[in-house]
This record gives sequence, structure tokens and C-alpha cells, in this order.
Amino acid sequence: MAVQSKFLAVGAIVPWAEPFVGAVATQAWANPRYGPDGLALLREGASAEETVRRLTDADEDRMRRQLGVIDGHGRAASFTGVECSDWAGHRTGHGYAAQGNILVSGATVDGLVETFEATAGLPLAERLLDCLDAAQRAGGDSRGQQSAAVLVVGPNQGYNGLSNTVVDLRVDDHDTPLVELRRVFGVHRELFG
Repeated sequence: MAVQSKFLAVGAIVPWAEPFVGAVATQAWANPRYGPDGLALLREGASAEETVRRLTDADEDRMRRQLGVIDGHGRAASFTGVECSDWAGHRTGHGYAAQGNILVSGATVDGLVETFEATAGLPLAERLLDCLDAAQRAGGDSRGQQSAAVLVVGPNQGYNGLSNTVVDLRVDDHDTPLVELRRVFGVHRELFG
């Protein structure tokens, strides 16, 4: 999962993931409960679509929220409430849910999707960083940039083979967070492979 926003420490709110279970991204007027609650639903066997439906149906403020879910089978579903700030929208496909709000235009989400689909075969973290760069080139957040994060999980693929977190990097407040995130990722790769 990867995210960039004109929002302080976006990586502390948006991304949630668990190996073989799935991933959840809570955005717009983010509901931080969507992360752990969504993973719990996925762990119980709910599909991405069912998880999105159950989370948003139970939320009175859902029309202000945005949510993307990928289940352990690669099925994706997204929700964009009608009260999200323009431009807001999403696209989904096998293995990805791309969404954004307060964007310059839908070209930002298109850039994410086109890059994700075109970079199959690259390591996932690099692929996600490329997606963020493409989205920014296409316009990005209409308010500008501030923070970015990338999260990749895999069973026992993290530190010393004892962690499920492969990559969990965040730039919380920076003028060019994508440049800084790529730099930090380079250090991560040097140290941990």
C-alpha cells in the first residue's frame, strides 16, 4: 500500500495490511476504525466487497469517507462518499484499489492504475513508489504535498525473517515527501535487501 497527501503523517492513518488477509486504506474524513475492523472482517472470510459494504453501512458519516479494500484473493472494492471533496473517485482491478480525494483531477487515479498495471514483475515496494510518482506527475493532491508512506507485508519476509512487515516507511512532514520517501527506501534496501 502507498499513499501521499497534503496531510500530516498520512502513513499513521491510511494504510493497514496483513499477510494472506488483505489491505485496507481509509481516506478522506478517514475513519481509523476501518483499518483494524476491516482486517478483522477479512480475517473472518469476508470478501473485499462485503468488507466495504459492512464498514460503510455501519458508519453514519460514510458519505464523507473513502475506503479501499483488497482481500487475500486479490479481489478489490472501493467506496467514495458523495460528500468527499472534489475531485474524488476510485478505480479497482485485480490486486489493486486506487482512490483519491481533493485531487487536481481523475488523471491522478488513472496515473496510479496505469503505472500499477504496467509495472507487473517489479518488486511491490518499487512498483508502489512508481505509482505515487505517476500520480503526482498527473496532478496529485490539489492542496500540494506534505507526507507519504509505503507499507508492504509478507509472511516472515521482514526483519530477520521474523516479521511480517517487509517495508513500512513514512515521511510525515516534508516539502517533497515522494523524493524523501524514495531516498529513505534506498537506505532501507541497502540495509535490509
